Amino acid sequence: MAPRQPGLPRAVLRWLQSLDLPACPRHCRRDFSNGYLVAEILARYFPAEIRSRACGTGSSLPTKLSNWARLQRFFAKHNLSVAQELIEGTIHCKPGAAERLVQDIYSLLTNRCIKSLQDREIDFTDYCYQTQLPMVARSTASKAIKNNIRLTEIMMEPSVTINRQKANAVINMHMRMRMQEREEDPRRFNIKRSFRHHTVYHLNCTTSSTNIASIPKEKMGYNYVKENATSFYSQ
Repeated sequence: MAPRQPGLPRAVLRWLQSLDLPACPRHCRRDFSNGYLVAEILARYFPAEIRSRACGTGSSLPTKLSNWARLQRFFAKHNLSVAQELIEGTIHCKPGAAERLVQDIYSLLTNRCIKSLQDREIDFTDYCYQTQLPMVARSTASKAIKNNIRLTEIMMEPSVTINRQKANAVINMHMRMRMQEREEDPRRFNIKRSFRHHTVYHLNCTTSSTNIASIPKEKMGYNYVKENATSFYSQ
C-alpha cells in the first residue's frame, strides 16, 4: 500500500482552478508526472514562449523525459529554481513529489509563500509513513525496496552498481527501523535483558527519589553496581 500524502493546500487548489486548465488534476502523482499540466500552467503566464498543448500527453517514460527536458530548459532560461530531486520524484511518481513541485511552482509564479514548505526536507521515501503504522503492518525488506525504487528509475539508470547502492540504502533504513522496534518492544521479539540492564533498572528504582548529582562518582561505576546487585540477589 502506498503512503497517503497530504494533498495540495486550498490556496493552491483555487489557483489551479482559476487557470482553466484543459484537465483538472485529480491525482497529483499521476497527472503531473509527464509534465503536460506543468507546461499548461506555464503557458498561462508565458503565452508567447510556451504554446498551449506544447507537451505530449503520453505516460511512457520517453514522453516524460522529452517533456521535462523542454521544461527544464525553460526553467533555466527564466531563472526559475526547481529542484532536480522534485522533477525526478515527479517523473517516478514518488509520494509527495508532485504536490511539492506544484507548490514550488505556485510560489515562484505568484510570489506567495506557503508555510508548510518552510524548513521541510525533500524526502520521498516511505520512512515516515512506516513509522506511523503498527509493527505488524510495516513492510518487509523486499517490500521496502519495491516501494522506494521505481521501475522507471531502473530504466533511466540501468547501472547495476548504482541500483545496488540504492537498494542498500533502503535496506539500511529498514534495518534501523527494525532495531528501533526491538528497543521499543523487546518482549515482542523475546529479547531477554542482560544482567547489566537488570541491575541498572534496580538502581533506578531504588534511587528514583535521589538526585543523581548527589551520588558520588565511585558509586556510578559498573563495579559498584555489580556488588550491589550481587548482594541484592543473594538476599
